[in-house]
Amino acid sequence: MFGAVVVGIGTAGWVRIRDMLGSSAWQSCRETECQSFHIQEKAGLSAGSEPGKHVCVEYPMTMNYKAALELWNLAQEKGVILHEEHIELLTEDYKELKREVEGKLLQEGTLHFTGGALKPGFGFPAFSGIARLTWLVELFGELSVTAATMEEDSGNNYCKMTAKLLTSDDRPLVWIEERGPGLPRAKNINFQFDSCTLTEVPPAPRGAVGLFMQDLIHFSAKLAGQVSPGELHREKIRILHCLRLAENIQQLCKR
Repeated sequence: MFGAVVVGIGTAGWVRIRDMLGSSAWQSCRETECQSFHIQEKAGLSAGSEPGKHVCVEYPMTMNYKAALELWNLAQEKGVILHEEHIELLTEDYKELKREVEGKLLQEGTLHFTGGALKPGFGFPAFSGIARLTWLVELFGELSVTAATMEEDSGNNYCKMTAKLLTSDDRPLVWIEERGPGLPRAKNINFQFDSCTLTEVPPAPRGAVGLFMQDLIHFSAKLAGQVSPGELHREKIRILHCLRLAENIQQLCKR
């Protein structure tokens, strides 16, 4: 049985507490005198890893690649687990999309996300929207950035980031993050393959287990030594790759 302190009192933090209270693998927050306050920056994560505590953190763990690499190295030095939550890979619609994409040869594609205006402090769109970038990396493998632009209308709280990407076999992908008042929250796709074209995320029923609980189970499996070193390494490489891509996109947009 594991004890835990939940750090972050937002929506995700409350769901974490709820799921821990309902899990036999975790002591309740009352039993561990669990506190809850928000922490996301490198110093806070280091404070968790320094005394030998395992850390489960919301994505993105940092706003730059170098800081994330330092955190992974610190976790490895201390012999603890650093787990970055990625519930977007646990959704039923993503799992269905991955099944649809598997075995098909991509020709070109677009992922266009729209959503309401971001609150101050959410960071550059390549980082605040890194869940969508993670989708593309998981679906199509290692990517590189060839160009990126940013349109902004601060007076109307509107922004649109467009990043041009390439797969390892030079297939073009376009990733768009568009935010503004009144925009519906939606993922619009157009993936052209050698055999067909996908223009919408396949509908899927909601899973029986909540997303944060699924992530908690995965984190628990790591703590129990039930996840192979190879899988842990692949996950680390994917997370760092996405952070480096996001950083490159941000740099290109600011030129």
